[in-house]
Amino acid sequence: MTTSPKAGLARNTISRIGFALIFGSLTSAVFLLMMDLSGAERRPYLGIFYMIVPAVLVPGLILVPIGMTLERRRRRKDPGAGLKPYPTLDLNIARQRRSAALFVSITIILVFGSAVGSYRAYETTDSVVFCGQLCHTPMHPEFTAHEVSPHARVRCSDCHVGPTPAGYVAAKYAGIRRTWAELRGTYNRPIALPGRNLEPASETCEQCHWPQQGFGNQLRYFDHFSYDEQNTPRQISMLMATGGGRLRSGQTVGIHWHADPANQITYVATDATRQTIPWVRLRDAQGKVVEYWAKDTSMPREEVQHSEKHQIGDCIDCHNRAGHLFLTPDRAVDDALVTGRLDPSLPFVKQQAVIVLSESYTTTEEAVAKIAAELDSYYHTNYADLYSNKRDLVTGAIAEIQSIYKANYFPEMKADWQAYPSNIGHFTSAGCFRCHDDQHVSSDGKVISKDCNLCHTVNAQQEAGALLASSPTKSFQHPVDIGDLRQVNCTDCHTGKGMAQ
Repeated sequence: MTTSPKAGLARNTISRIGFALIFGSLTSAVFLLMMDLSGAERRPYLGIFYMIVPAVLVPGLILVPIGMTLERRRRRKDPGAGLKPYPTLDLNIARQRRSAALFVSITIILVFGSAVGSYRAYETTDSVVFCGQLCHTPMHPEFTAHEVSPHARVRCSDCHVGPTPAGYVAAKYAGIRRTWAELRGTYNRPIALPGRNLEPASETCEQCHWPQQGFGNQLRYFDHFSYDEQNTPRQISMLMATGGGRLRSGQTVGIHWHADPANQITYVATDATRQTIPWVRLRDAQGKVVEYWAKDTSMPREEVQHSEKHQIGDCIDCHNRAGHLFLTPDRAVDDALVTGRLDPSLPFVKQQAVIVLSESYTTTEEAVAKIAAELDSYYHTNYADLYSNKRDLVTGAIAEIQSIYKANYFPEMKADWQAYPSNIGHFTSAGCFRCHDDQHVSSDGKVISKDCNLCHTVNAQQEAGALLASSPTKSFQHPVDIGDLRQVNCTDCHTGKGMAQ
């Protein structure tokens, strides 16, 4: 086939493919930009295209000159192909001025578009929506919990990506591996807890929270409801010795004594969730070192030397679910009752809600259907008059309990409060009692105390409006007499499923 001498070098298959890629990517970019600017709704998939468009445009720009170079070589070898000399640029010629201006304009537009696209790609991959919604199934539990957490306005990258370029590159590399795992369906169920790869608190939490700044005590109210027909309310008022570092005096007091850099607390855990701690070491401000061993541990002492050690000074050892808290059935229903989302006048609603929330389900759809069926049947059978006259009360309760389930329990990922226990407190998980259990003893007989008043004092306790205990006793009165409270842990009875099971 002979090419006309007037035919341009770009008239070849490779260059035509390049032009097709350029045209397609630019058309997509314009359409993408219009969608992005016109819609207020966040679209997690839009960010992917900001990365795909440059990935298609650049190869197109490369293919065009490659094709032209190969075409020129072909014509040089074939005199009959009509090889034309290289073009000359003369800005004194109006046509060439217009062509040059058009070329420069298109180049500027392409460079600007690539810069905007690159920035948007960077911004999108750092967004909460991208992190939480792009990987639908594996990240759905964490994304849902984050949206209702105290840190809902904190981006995922602020905690999970280091502040340096190396941290960003490492996070994106890890993201590629996780994306590949999702495509193959080989991700963990539930998602494994972050270990060494989680950024230290000094580079994340402490950018907003200043651990050395003391703020004294805090008054907290804890609301609970009984499992009786009246859903009897109980309230505990406590003064929490939150404490912190006192910059002027140099003293550290209260719960945040653990965060004082002068108190170096190191421990070894034998499980991934760090609930079982056989060994603790304290190096105080004077440099004195004390080691504590759990009485019931079977870990050989020499094994501690080779075990991974953790520092309690890192905030997440206690605040491990600060951004992704999964509520227990008992806690979730209490919260709904105290805020009025569940009507406490509905008989046994606390008991029945905890029962249906605590059952095992294969999928969320199955859970939602069974929750509705079981609650509807319970009130239809046991409270026929109420069911007939106040059907909307039952319907509203069912809808709220279904919402509680969808916000806290994810059977597809096997994710709930049991998979991710919270270390704040000690009501339904070991928490503080992982160490403060009167069972960790040093070689000279010192014990890590379980005394409640180390961290809080009771101001008052009420049940159905009646005062159970108040100052100056400052000791917690259990609703049922179970003997010496220091001989048991809350978790011995309070499993998160309450006392309804």
